[in-house]
Amino acid sequence: MISTPDVTGIVVVALGLAAVYYNKGAFPRSFWKFLRQKAALVAGRGLPDFAQLTGFPHPKPVHGFNIAHARPRPYRPFRWEYHQNMSLGALEPDYWLELESTYRDRVAQRRQLYTLHGKNIIDELPGSEAASKELMEMVIQYLCLRYPQQFDYDEWTWTFRNHILGSTADIKTVHPLIFLLENVPEDFVITHEDPETGLYNLRAAVCTSAIGWNISQKMGKPLHEIHGPVPDYKEKMAFSMDRFFSKMPCDKPIQRGSWEFEFGEPLYLQTDEPAWNHRQHQNPDLPLSDIYLRVDWQTLRRLPKSRAIVFNFKALFTPVTDFRNEPFVPKLVLKVMLEGKKAIMEYKGTWHIEHKFIPALREWVEEQEDKGWVPKDWQERTLNESPFYPGWEKHYPIHT
Repeated sequence: MISTPDVTGIVVVALGLAAVYYNKGAFPRSFWKFLRQKAALVAGRGLPDFAQLTGFPHPKPVHGFNIAHARPRPYRPFRWEYHQNMSLGALEPDYWLELESTYRDRVAQRRQLYTLHGKNIIDELPGSEAASKELMEMVIQYLCLRYPQQFDYDEWTWTFRNHILGSTADIKTVHPLIFLLENVPEDFVITHEDPETGLYNLRAAVCTSAIGWNISQKMGKPLHEIHGPVPDYKEKMAFSMDRFFSKMPCDKPIQRGSWEFEFGEPLYLQTDEPAWNHRQHQNPDLPLSDIYLRVDWQTLRRLPKSRAIVFNFKALFTPVTDFRNEPFVPKLVLKVMLEGKKAIMEYKGTWHIEHKFIPALREWVEEQEDKGWVPKDWQERTLNESPFYPGWEKHYPIHT
């Protein structure tokens, strides 16, 4: 019977022989990489196979990907009738972490925000370290599989290479939350179950996309306290969310989107900052071109080893002037703006742009009806293509 050390030795010898043949050109680079990975796993140095551990498939690699021209899909998560609910959908394996052309600027902005705001951006409580490390490993595996030209990981040296930024990270020494800050333009919130209450509490986070709040205000709190300001959460959603978290399996991650309209593209804005004053009045000279849809596209998944649940989200900004060429979107948004529940609309803080935005929506609705894009008798409802709109694929190429 061959022992584990013997197997390791055999693999290492095979690896050495493969290296000789590789230098002679006998094997393609893909075989060399495959053998190194397998040898690293046997030697206890490789990443876990998260598809095997979770039952959720790996992403397919994207070919010919150019980060400079990549656009996110046009998320328009508008619904009617509009009321607060979880609005959950199954996560698409290829779109857990979606990279696009703002990557370099956003990563630089995230680093700057952390320098300025410290624990309001990154914080953790004791006991969360294993989950943070597990999340980092899952992210590394995903990035290298989905974007093989942009990222790679050497299991033998524990080195992660980011070819977009020209940077490297030693996975054995880097703090997992710092790694996420500096390599992924998304925010991650890690929750653990409290063994005494059975409720999930916020235990660690890297969060640069926060308007009117920050993670220092939420750390250690259960879900119902984190979502305290959200209209109807306590009455209509708290029990369902707590039950959903407690029962969530590893193989069924979900996705959803939230939206708001902003002056400019604020990623991180606190109530004590001067820019917050823009939200307190209606500027008569506000250009329509300065009004943006902000979508926080969110996913939720359970980590297989630590059993923590990770909530991650990415802020995406779109000029509202794009709606003019998006069938059905202006009419649906206009319905929500005019007839959405008052408490929800006040929570979203749309008032400061409504005086310019609503007249434009009315104009675009009439224009789309005149062009025959939207039937004049169409009754507003959630689109079949939600969270997108009819024909979006013509303008947003899919990376395959």
